[in-house]
Amino acid sequence: MIHVIATIKLKEGGRQKFLGILKENVPRVLAEQGCRGYTPAVDVESGIAVQAAPRADTVTIIEAWESLEDLHAHLKAPHMLSYREKVKGLVKNVGIHVLAPA
Repeated sequence: MIHVIATIKLKEGGRQKFLGILKENVPRVLAEQGCRGYTPAVDVESGIAVQAAPRADTVTIIEAWESLEDLHAHLKAPHMLSYREKVKGLVKNVGIHVLAPA
């Protein structure tokens, strides 16, 4: 099992439109072989002192995959290529962390 934390920084004011497109794609991702979780999330103010300042134009996707092979297949899936084309005008940049259980 591997986990992915994907951080998508959006152009100012594009979060709602981006989330609409992303949420349409989530069921297709969840149906992929090896996908064990794919959850979009946004920052909330918690009042916890060590929390970093909430980011208004950032979406984080928390993913779980059975294997690296499944993750690589996900990145090439036709619905992911289409999704990337639809959101490219909304996204500033994307960063990921690929993690294994410790």
